Amino acid sequence: MPAARIHLDLGNFRPMKHSLLAVALLGACAAAAHAQTSVQVYGNLDAGVVKRSGQEVSIGKRAANTLGFKGTEDLGNGFTALFHLEMRYEPDTGSSEVGPGGNGRALFQGQSRVGLQGGFGTLRIGRGLTPFHDTIGHFEPFHAIPTAGGFHTDLSVAGYSSQPLDPVGASGNRWSNAVWYDSPVMGGFQLNTALATKENNGAVAIIGRGSAGAPQYPAGAEASATPFSVSATYHDGPAALMAAYERNAIESTVWSVGASVHATPELKLMGTFTRLDEDHTRLFNTDTTAWVLGANYTLGPGKFLAGYGQKDADGLEKVKQLSLGYEYSLSARTYLYIDASRKTGLPANPATIRQYDIGINHTF
Repeated sequence: MPAARIHLDLGNFRPMKHSLLAVALLGACAAAAHAQTSVQVYGNLDAGVVKRSGQEVSIGKRAANTLGFKGTEDLGNGFTALFHLEMRYEPDTGSSEVGPGGNGRALFQGQSRVGLQGGFGTLRIGRGLTPFHDTIGHFEPFHAIPTAGGFHTDLSVAGYSSQPLDPVGASGNRWSNAVWYDSPVMGGFQLNTALATKENNGAVAIIGRGSAGAPQYPAGAEASATPFSVSATYHDGPAALMAAYERNAIESTVWSVGASVHATPELKLMGTFTRLDEDHTRLFNTDTTAWVLGANYTLGPGKFLAGYGQKDADGLEKVKQLSLGYEYSLSARTYLYIDASRKTGLPANPATIRQYDIGINHTF
């Protein structure tokens, strides 16, 4: 189709009319640009009071505090370019998110990915959640928030870490230097895969089957095998199923199956079973199994959360956890929460940990 031609005779226009014309043209250009490119700034603020066994009352968080940027660009012919950047921070200090041990994490700890989307599915490169962790989080009663009162950071995944060769304190459920592929959803079924490189990410030594003087993985070691992760999900009305398998950089493997169902519009039931194999790096207690059962019940503006699970490392005492929570929505973006959790059988002192928290969560 030939391009449309517009002829403007400005000879009869007054200065005010020139200004109005300029505004109209700029508006038209902005609308055209917006139709092709979309950028969204979003975030989450979560802060509350936390009391944990053996620790003083503190200001802390229940969910991750995020500031993110994501966008898409229409490339035509059914193709879309996309990007996603997400940083994390601490609510009480405003500093970058701190991991276990007090070490600060990377600026875009949450994710930093760029990719293409089309009829073939979605292809992305960078850093983000592995398919195993991303999928199993949808079958956890505390909707995968990284609180010790929930199950996603330990029992749901049987204590597994996706990247043990990252620096101390780094997230255990994400990969850097990786490629992701998500298939289109076909008949309720979707396949999600990821493949990471063997690059050195600056980890400390892992003794494993070696010794302190000759660790199995020296400091700064590369992966001994290419890490990969795959998950499959199926949705059919109120029911959903999942299965996932992953191998990390030190050749630990984990697999999980799960299911959820909306028994009624208000009641959602869910459960997972997970098995971890650490035979490559451990001489004893190489196999760990875990299961979690949970429920969410919505009553008016409130939601009740409940879960119970067990983790059984071969030859060790079983870890058992019971968690209860309640969320009360003040609006579509803000809710109050209160949680209580009890975890027993830990191979540490104290062997039993209780955690309580109360706070507020706001998204934008």
